[in-house]
Amino acid sequence: MRLFLLTSLFVAIFGLKTFDGDQVLRILAKDEVQISLLQDLTQMEDLELDIWREASQPALPVDIHVPFHSIPMVKAFLEFHNIQYSIMIKDLQVILDEEQREMQSPHFTEPRSTDNYDYAMYHTLSEIYAFMDMLVAENPTLVSKLQIGNSYENRPLYVLKFSTGGSNRPGIWIDTGIHSREWVTQASGTWFAKKIVSDYGHDATLTAILNEMDIFLEIVTNPDGFYYTHTTNRMWRKTRKPSPGSTCVGVDPNRNWDAGFGGAGASANPCSETYHGPKANSEPEVKHIVDFVNSHRNLKAFVSIHSYSQMLMYPYGYTRTPVPDQLELHELAKKAITKLASLYGTSYRYGSIINTIYQASGGTIDWTYKQGIKYSYTFELRDTGRYGFLLPANQIIPTAEETWIALMVIMQQAKDNMY
Repeated sequence: MRLFLLTSLFVAIFGLKTFDGDQVLRILAKDEVQISLLQDLTQMEDLELDIWREASQPALPVDIHVPFHSIPMVKAFLEFHNIQYSIMIKDLQVILDEEQREMQSPHFTEPRSTDNYDYAMYHTLSEIYAFMDMLVAENPTLVSKLQIGNSYENRPLYVLKFSTGGSNRPGIWIDTGIHSREWVTQASGTWFAKKIVSDYGHDATLTAILNEMDIFLEIVTNPDGFYYTHTTNRMWRKTRKPSPGSTCVGVDPNRNWDAGFGGAGASANPCSETYHGPKANSEPEVKHIVDFVNSHRNLKAFVSIHSYSQMLMYPYGYTRTPVPDQLELHELAKKAITKLASLYGTSYRYGSIINTIYQASGGTIDWTYKQGIKYSYTFELRDTGRYGFLLPANQIIPTAEETWIALMVIMQQAKDNMY
């Protein structure tokens, strides 16, 4: 019987948090004054707003999940200040209910191999871990499973290593799911893993890469948060480590790295979705990656995959100072998103984090770039706002397919410049 049925039983007893009547508003600020007003609005803690896409610069959309009880006040505030908005999601719970129905499909059968694993469906943590074990068992000469540590709640932090042999070879790192509610990223990571083993020996470019380099793939980078999204709160973003002196739980693991830590674009408030934590690397989910990078010392590319907004970005996020390799990184990003768009026409923006989306301190790829990993990139996958974090499962495979094409461009560049 499918492992998800056990989760469903748990949910039936204890209950997932519901969001009946909650809306997601898309807001367009026309100038810096309105941006400032929106930032003030989001600081009103009694409104319990969940920022899906932050206020950063005029003309870029700001998406805010507004609880039902706060909708009148938020809309009154926006209308009083003549700030344009529209309703992106009319009732959040309706979409969540549909997602749950799809996951509990009566047609689901437990996969016996990675060939009949359903890549067009969202899966639980246990199912993804089982997939990893099957993939390793089916491809023992190409794939191994490393445990780089444990999460705060003592879940294993697994990394799949794709290697054709040798020691201390140049490597490429890819992680998905560092923000737990971004389910299309973990789903894409699973698809990537199968794509690598399927294409090795058949696709000349990937074969050449793997003949000289190792690929490391962490599919569930924040397992505690991911488990929590399935059992308690689908919209959970952070880790699950308690904050001393606060009733709020969790740290934003993409604000916890030692690169401009604690600066603008991160919050010192433990209740904030962008809480940076008490110190850099305080979260074991981050610290174990840091330790891995420091011990490997031969990574040539580091790609951290998020959703949503359709962007491909390179450092920096915490400062406007350009990185020394900006010209090359910019041109490579342009080449990658051009390839990505060639499959389904999906349009991406690209550039440095601070100029493309917003200022963010303590971010993953700012730290990896400072460690000498030149090809450090962050993806924000589909979509641009119709569904936000709740991308329908029928878009998983197209999203993974187009992202893989862009990843191949970055990996090829890393291979060509690994010495």
